[in-house]
Amino acid sequence: MIAEPDGPEDRLRRFATIWSRAVFPVTSTSSTRSEFEEQLLPLARRLSEALRARAFDAGAGRAVGAALVDTHCTDPEALSRTLDCVDAYLVLYCGGDGDREDLRSRSARLQHAVAAGFAEALRERTLAEQEAIAQAALKAQGVVAQALHASEARFRAVFEGAAIGIGIAALDGTILQVNGAMLRMFGLSEHTLRSRNVRDWTHPDDAPHTWKLYDELVRGEREHYHVEKAFYRPDGTVLWTNLTVSLLRDTDGEPQYQLALMEDTTERRLLNLRLRYEATHDALTGLPNRSFFFERLEKALNAGEGQRFGLCYLDLDGFKTINDSLGHAAGDRLLVEVADRLQSCATAPGEMVARLGGDEFVALTTGPDTRRKVDELAGRIMNALLAPVSVDGRELTVRGSIGVVEGPAGERSPAEVLRSADITMYRAKSAGGNRYEFADPEADARVITRHGLTTALPTALERGEFFIEYQPLVHLGDGSVRGAEALVRWLHPQHGVLGPDRFIPLAEHTGLIVPLGRWVLEQSVRQAREWRERNGGDAAGPLRINVNLSPCQLTHPGLVQDTVEILERAGVTPDALCLEVTESALIGADDDLLKPLRRLAEMGVDIALDDFGTGYSNLANLRRLPVSVLKLDRSFTRGMQQFPADPVDLKIVEGIVSLAHSLDLAVTVEGVETGAQAEQLRILGCDTAQGWYYARPGPPERLHELALVDATG
Repeated sequence: MIAEPDGPEDRLRRFATIWSRAVFPVTSTSSTRSEFEEQLLPLARRLSEALRARAFDAGAGRAVGAALVDTHCTDPEALSRTLDCVDAYLVLYCGGDGDREDLRSRSARLQHAVAAGFAEALRERTLAEQEAIAQAALKAQGVVAQALHASEARFRAVFEGAAIGIGIAALDGTILQVNGAMLRMFGLSEHTLRSRNVRDWTHPDDAPHTWKLYDELVRGEREHYHVEKAFYRPDGTVLWTNLTVSLLRDTDGEPQYQLALMEDTTERRLLNLRLRYEATHDALTGLPNRSFFFERLEKALNAGEGQRFGLCYLDLDGFKTINDSLGHAAGDRLLVEVADRLQSCATAPGEMVARLGGDEFVALTTGPDTRRKVDELAGRIMNALLAPVSVDGRELTVRGSIGVVEGPAGERSPAEVLRSADITMYRAKSAGGNRYEFADPEADARVITRHGLTTALPTALERGEFFIEYQPLVHLGDGSVRGAEALVRWLHPQHGVLGPDRFIPLAEHTGLIVPLGRWVLEQSVRQAREWRERNGGDAAGPLRINVNLSPCQLTHPGLVQDTVEILERAGVTPDALCLEVTESALIGADDDLLKPLRRLAEMGVDIALDDFGTGYSNLANLRRLPVSVLKLDRSFTRGMQQFPADPVDLKIVEGIVSLAHSLDLAVTVEGVETGAQAEQLRILGCDTAQGWYYARPGPPERLHELALVDATG
């Protein structure tokens, strides 16, 4: 067991010690191991800071990789041991108290960055050495032309002792001389290699301009060129090189020979390919990752006229439950099995599957007829998930929801396509899951609008975009206005006036309903005071204001205190306020939830049970609720708009009114739209009513005018 060092600096020093012990044996340096450890200490500190930085910086990892080359750690084994140390010990000794999963993810990205920086620095160093050797060779060749006998030994030493391949050929491509390094690169004898012609060394991966540059050089139109070129070896393997070809002229300046300097980059290329694969593929499933998928999607969306795309966005249903109950290891094995099944579904040309992260996968198909293809692809995916997955001896049922987006290339960006697919996937999930749905532009627009309203809500309250309309409450006996219900509206800059059904659920979801409700209560109570003052305290005036309370407000600890302070500041007595609570919010309510309502009722605030009859609650519960008013839902009185009235509705309303009155509760009816309806409700004994028959919600001045009309007869 590894003993835990005392402080952060001790842990950093311990990491540097482990790193130096691992790398020192494969490092070409004259330093002692202790001196080498001191060289690695600042690099370890930089990795530690990058691991715990707020914003991840891959540049720190690349800089550390380049610094390794500067400390003479040029052996590939040094890089391999460095990456092993970072993977095993960086999070352990330098992670601090951070989230382990996030730190391990950062550590993996740092390893990629270190490897990339190492490869780039090693390449630049080799190119610099190559250029130096090239200059030396050219200089030696020039000396040979001027004084062949005096410089033959010097040139031969450079030519044969160079670590890179050197070859001299005639302008017609005939190979004249090669050194030992070039022979070893190709695995050929000197005789065999000299029997070849330069023009025979074509390769399918040659860049289009490679042989154009060669022709220009042998014609004397350029002095040198540099390309990356592949060659076939006799055993069929490929030799990748950095190739520099220079033109040698005679004393009169005429082209005479061509000189090739060749660096073997095969191992470096394989390392880069491996790093590229790791950077573009998911480590767990081996599928292309998010960045690789976005590259392919962007290419598909820019494919040109006549091309289309189809995309399936898959999210597993209930995957979190599996992780929480069986552990992340079981969840990972499930994801691997799902990835294998998905990959078997997308094997046709133009199809691919990727993992975006977590339990989210995406499948892409392209071509001129993707509507049919993406429908079939989604069906194959759903069928592939039917069979249970065996994990640790358990048979796990796999379900998934898929959002399908299909359309022509060139109309949308990758981000827009993914957003539409994500919205559609959640629509499929909300419909029960285990299904796929095609994107609907109108549904997308509604979700986007909903999101826009959600993000605009906080600033809307600050900017004063909300206002209140009032709908009168009329006494059915004498027709007088007894009060009004406050109904909040949102004057949105783009969407105009929005009713509460458009934004109250959003406010409840975000928690903004508490400050918004407090604002509505404050404005309404202040309006009630103004009505009282304008009516001279006349009891016939609209003395009571009804304000709706949401379930979130009921559980807010400051409800009672806020209400008391608002009433006191406005100078209004509690009996001028009625708080409306929906029946569904009080179904099964315990004493803790009812306590603030009871306190308010004891103060003299009326509590109304709104939408009564829609919650299917036990009528016996009315005894324990601190309510004084029942607001009968309009669904019970809709049948009274016709003549004759629905007898069943009449019996129901009659029974509710009788029950309410026996419990000393007043009955208010919503949605009264006709005179016949109002008269029938009066006969049944209802106390007050509201609806379009009397007045639509409007500004407070209109309500005052209605009250004056009632008062003057």
